Amino acid sequence: VGKRKAQIAAITQSSGDLILNVDSDTTLAPDVVSKLAHKMGDPAVGAAMGQLKASNQGDTWLTRLIDMEYWLACNEERAAQARFGAVMCCCGPCAMYRRSAMLSLLDQYETQLYRGKPSDFGEDRHLTILMLSAGFRTEYVPSAIAATVVPDTIGVYLRQQLRWARSTFRDTLLAFPVLPGLDRYLTLDVIGQNGGPLLLALSVLTGIGQFALTATVPWWTIMVIVSMTLVRCSVAAYRARELRFLGFALHTLVNIFLLIPLKAYALCTLSNS
Repeated sequence: VGKRKAQIAAITQSSGDLILNVDSDTTLAPDVVSKLAHKMGDPAVGAAMGQLKASNQGDTWLTRLIDMEYWLACNEERAAQARFGAVMCCCGPCAMYRRSAMLSLLDQYETQLYRGKPSDFGEDRHLTILMLSAGFRTEYVPSAIAATVVPDTIGVYLRQQLRWARSTFRDTLLAFPVLPGLDRYLTLDVIGQNGGPLLLALSVLTGIGQFALTATVPWWTIMVIVSMTLVRCSVAAYRARELRFLGFALHTLVNIFLLIPLKAYALCTLSNS
């Protein structure tokens, strides 16, 4: 009957104060439980997630790219959100929850609907938003390392990204009422997360339109996108102290030619489960 029903069955039959959610393809470092539990020692914290890495990082160019994508998502996005007390998605592969808080939210979690249909993906993001709406903080623990298997082919990767995109769009709508009670940075973050890809898509479409109508290459558009890519990858390489992040520039091409069209499709098919 699906992951969500299985989670609920396990939670209701458990007896501990803390619940650790781990995906079946994830391996935890030996100290993950103790580090997450230490963060949960503060009763105001409802959930905490660890840092995700790709366990099959070296398999293909795609797995290397996804591993860098995970590092950026954890150590830029989640780390910044945690600074203001509200990680917006405690990722499914490794997240710890306060059992008493979860029990009070299980009915809402189990009966999530979208346009009258049960929502059967995006469990981690939805549960995190429920925690925030209940007044709990959500945290990120970078030293709690979890290694998970990531897609090694484009087809599998795009199917995963389609599910994630639909989940993000759906639960961003649910997050809007929560934002006024959080630090103003989180509102800026949500606007940036959703507005950034839209601006990139408009830039790309404008460039294609210029080329189609005037037969001239949109050099300004290309140079701005290239410059922003180089700045982002250079900052990541400096912060991670790893030159491999310069290779993350390849993700811009994946983003423009694969992920932006996919997100547009996801937005047009939100009711599809």
